[in-house]
Amino acid sequence: MSCETVERDLHAYVDHELDTDTSAAVGRHLRDCDNCRRRVFEIEALGRLIRATPPYAAPDHLRINLARQMSWRGNVRRAAVFAAAAVVVLAAGLGLDTVWRPAASTQPSTLEAVVDGHVRSLMADHLFDVQSTDQHTVKPWFLGRIDFSPPVTDLASIGFPLIGGRLDYVGGRPAAALVYQRARHTINVFVMPKSGAEQEPDTRAVRGFHVIHWVKAGMSFWAVSDLNQTELAEFARALQSN
Repeated sequence: MSCETVERDLHAYVDHELDTDTSAAVGRHLRDCDNCRRRVFEIEALGRLIRATPPYAAPDHLRINLARQMSWRGNVRRAAVFAAAAVVVLAAGLGLDTVWRPAASTQPSTLEAVVDGHVRSLMADHLFDVQSTDQHTVKPWFLGRIDFSPPVTDLASIGFPLIGGRLDYVGGRPAAALVYQRARHTINVFVMPKSGAEQEPDTRAVRGFHVIHWVKAGMSFWAVSDLNQTELAEFARALQSN
């Protein structure tokens, strides 16, 4: 698929509205196209912004007029016109700058972004740019694709084998995504440079996923999985000790 064709389907892809074959084709394209992957992030970020925008109370006269029009023989077309007018009033009330230029406080948190990246990788069937259990194959793959060298460790000896990696984006920034497995559970570890002091592991639960974050040796690590918290913590401790 070309970028032009994929762009046409991206919104439906993000909303999970494509048929299985088309969704798989888009996912294959995203595996190799950094620009289209960035567009997916932008669409998801815009969706979060819209959901985070506080409700705007329509003026009383608008609600009254809309109610009157809705009562006139159930005229759906006329009601749609008034609904569109309400959207215009909303935009005018918020201001175009507010609608299209989000404030920093409405930007998705890194926590939300890594969970989104984890879910996206599973739904798009795009876990890997490089599929290998050999850390000496996965680590060099990132050379020239990102401007830092992520630490890559295989933990197969304790039941968490490395199975590959990919280039991903978190908050619009490139990140190394290392992929591990535990039985049928996938673990994504997002790695990005991080200046400042080291941080002890912090565990959160988001939308049914467990997330563990820590900072070590100038790198920020985010481990995300539907694996139970006890085993994910065991995995994080092992990764930290290497």
